[in-house]
Amino acid sequence: MTEEEKKNKTKDEDKDTEEENDDLKVDMPEPNRVTMPAEDVKEQPDYLKVFANFYISEFNQHDLEIINLYDTNSNMVDINHYLMNNIHFPRKQLINHVLQYHDYNFQNILDEIAKKEDIDPKNMKTYKDWGTWYEKRRAQIPRSLS
Repeated sequence: MTEEEKKNKTKDEDKDTEEENDDLKVDMPEPNRVTMPAEDVKEQPDYLKVFANFYISEFNQHDLEIINLYDTNSNMVDINHYLMNNIHFPRKQLINHVLQYHDYNFQNILDEIAKKEDIDPKNMKTYKDWGTWYEKRRAQIPRSLS
């Protein structure tokens, strides 16, 4: 076989390979990239943030019995369900997130506390205020001897 025949044979083989590759070629479409817009976090009053912080702390300690006394419309079920599904967030972020969707649930609980107790939740400005109130309220519960 001469050099020229070898070149022609190689060209013919390349054409066959290209034809085979064209049959197997897959055209991949460009991916449709959709980005979610950043969610606007509504501004919450400080007293609601402080109460949510206190509530989440008590939730983590499994100690919501006192607050349960003021839950008249299953607000805690909604809040707790949300907390269980999002507990991996750091507390500061979790407070913002839970208030984004359940601020009305917290407000309902605070309204009941205000009705039944001699406190104004808007004046409870620190975590310590809520802790002190919680312990005083716990001390009012009669103890069993058995």
